[in-house]
Amino acid sequence: MDSSVNTRPLLQRSDTDSDFDEDPAAIRTENNDDVIIKDTKPLFNSWEPADRYNTGYIIFYILGTIILLPWFFFITAEEYWMYKFRALNTNVTLTEKGRSELQACFTSYMTIAATVPSTLFLIINPLINHKISLNVRMIGSLVTMLVLFIVTTVFVKINTDSWQYEFFVLTLIIIVALNVASAILQSAVFGVVGRFPSRYIAGTVSGQALGGIMAAVAEIVSLWLGASPLLSALVYFIMADAFIVISILSYIFLASTVFFKFHSKELPRQGSIQYEPVVELEKENPIVREICYTGILKKIWVHGMSLWYCFVVMFCVYPSITVLVKSMYEGNGSAWNDIYFVPVVTFLFYSMSDYIGRLISGYLQWPEKRSWIIGVMSLVRTAFIPLVMLCNAQPRHHLPVLITSDWYYIAIIIIFGLSNGYLANITFITVPNE
Repeated sequence: MDSSVNTRPLLQRSDTDSDFDEDPAAIRTENNDDVIIKDTKPLFNSWEPADRYNTGYIIFYILGTIILLPWFFFITAEEYWMYKFRALNTNVTLTEKGRSELQACFTSYMTIAATVPSTLFLIINPLINHKISLNVRMIGSLVTMLVLFIVTTVFVKINTDSWQYEFFVLTLIIIVALNVASAILQSAVFGVVGRFPSRYIAGTVSGQALGGIMAAVAEIVSLWLGASPLLSALVYFIMADAFIVISILSYIFLASTVFFKFHSKELPRQGSIQYEPVVELEKENPIVREICYTGILKKIWVHGMSLWYCFVVMFCVYPSITVLVKSMYEGNGSAWNDIYFVPVVTFLFYSMSDYIGRLISGYLQWPEKRSWIIGVMSLVRTAFIPLVMLCNAQPRHHLPVLITSDWYYIAIIIIFGLSNGYLANITFITVPNE
């Protein structure tokens, strides 16, 4: 008996169809004696598990928040780092603003320690992701971040005055490790959320900006309560520990749902019943698909360059320069000018503008098809670098202060944040259309 299977489309009728007309799932062998039922047609073509109560959307939002949480909590704990690296004796050379050498350079070193390893691992990750399971990358990176944040939290209660330089180096090592874990997490999250509807991508990206708002609000509340730098930092880092634990539990729950497995291709997309696929028994070799990275890069290089340069411009001035911009009326006894100006304008206003820009991109998806416009918009943002540097950033040695008004600086920060959030989000939304 010839065992070859007729793989003629199930709904295509022929003159020989008779008894099988009532069962489109029936596949007849050539001698018409045996029938093999191997139905690949789903019972309901539109079957798709529902995201009940938007649980999946909320969890992706949480995961997006966690991606940049280490960065935001480290940069907003400025008073803590200034306390840890303060001058302990009169022999230490101070800057014009009375800062020690470690205080003056910490923010810049922190930015480098965060961005360089993060960028390198974002480039490396696509080459090795297929060799490591999604759960290992997700849970492994989250647990690593949790352990490092717990270590950072413990150091708040340890007196490091006698070994400031060693603590400075150790802190930078922790920042490097945190951002490596964050880069792996980011690659894993966006790698899987890309298989979901576009609103999940928008939610994940919006969640990234929400982390900055949370950190800024925590700092402002601690200043309002008059908490010491050590107590404020302890609250920041305990909050970060709690959010990471919540994100770990949330992902474990999400990964167990049918909704997640369906979109992440862990379940077949035929329907609620797993059907055995139709195969040709005399077929020799299966079809092997190879990923052409060159072809992918040709399609998305403009989006990739735009997103990369968008963050290059941001990190050139935020927070290394923006944190140095003071109110022109500092020292006049006003709490706004002396205490709240930097945390509110530099951190809260920027984070809120970034968040609003990401929300706007969910409704105003322009330009959808013209990627070169996104590239041009990203390049135009270069103007923010000299604009911020010409504001009242202190200390300064070469450039004059040309933008003296606090209101002009606030407007620059708001537009800077809006453009960053909009371009970052619109790039993620439009790149699948290429």
